[in-house]
Amino acid sequence: MTLPTEPIGSIPRPPELLRGLAEHAAGQLDDAALAELQERATADTLTRLAKLGCPVVVDGEQRKPSFLTYPIAGLDALAPDGAVVPFADGHTRQLPRLTAGPFRYQVHADSFLRSAREHTDLPVKQAIIAPSALSLLYPAEGIDGYSREAFLQDLADEAEADVRRCLEAGAHRVQLDFTEARLSLKLDPSGGLLDDFIALNNSVLDRFGPEEQARIGVHTCPGGDRDSTHSLDVDYADLLPKLFGLQVGNFYVQLASEPDPDRVLGIIAGQLRPGIRVFVGVTDPIDPRIETPEEVRDRVLAAARHIPVDQLGTCDDCGFSPFADDTSTSRETAFAKIAARVRGTAMAAEALGL
Repeated sequence: MTLPTEPIGSIPRPPELLRGLAEHAAGQLDDAALAELQERATADTLTRLAKLGCPVVVDGEQRKPSFLTYPIAGLDALAPDGAVVPFADGHTRQLPRLTAGPFRYQVHADSFLRSAREHTDLPVKQAIIAPSALSLLYPAEGIDGYSREAFLQDLADEAEADVRRCLEAGAHRVQLDFTEARLSLKLDPSGGLLDDFIALNNSVLDRFGPEEQARIGVHTCPGGDRDSTHSLDVDYADLLPKLFGLQVGNFYVQLASEPDPDRVLGIIAGQLRPGIRVFVGVTDPIDPRIETPEEVRDRVLAAARHIPVDQLGTCDDCGFSPFADDTSTSRETAFAKIAARVRGTAMAAEALGL
């Protein structure tokens, strides 16, 4: 037995891909040429992760426009003036607004997974967006002829298909990115919005059996974009008891950037149930300083004082570049932090006698 360690998802794109994305947006590069750059970046990402000794790899989201919007890339029924997400440093991200139904994914994540598996024999994890995030596309004023109830049913069906197609394509793990969970408590401190999000996500997860749920996980963090967050000031104590009500076998919890990780670990310990594993964040992607393996080891050992080792794993706090245009963290820094996570986790496993 050893301690499992997994990446979360995104890794900064190489400079040539960033140039290609800009040229494609300006009409100076065609779809085929962009796809070739994305394929090369994917292969390079997987090769480098393997060289670092990662037991589970990801494609780094080299082909996604963002962790959030990949299912709707190319959807015509969108307007640009959707919900706005403010970050602590003052910058914002704005979602599109759905203008007509029925709602259908234009891209499913198994397409990324199948491409990645052509470049590696290692287990590949696939991150997907939680349906709760995409529920924010529906406007408060409604859509004529397409009710919110009809939209949510379509959304749940599409989200189920996204998970199921990845499982059938051989994903080692399918991870729902649920960064809006903590944000929801900032938008609605009563917890009503979070309850709605949990219910929607569970309406999808309940469609899977126990063996499938064991291969599904959920990731929570306070957002990580351009070295800033949107909800780090929200108390984890208000989120985690509800988060652990999700019907999945794996929880990926941002922890390295928490001001009081020991307190959070105590909360997590109170939510444990048989059959789940908690992957705690041991590297902080928005901190430019690269953690040492020894720091990672010590963070793991601290977690092991609260979480049984057979229910413990490690991860990065969040993705390193969830939006393709986020260049705040370099590709080299991301790989250096991942190397520290892998090595530090191995050191902790040895110290624990695993």
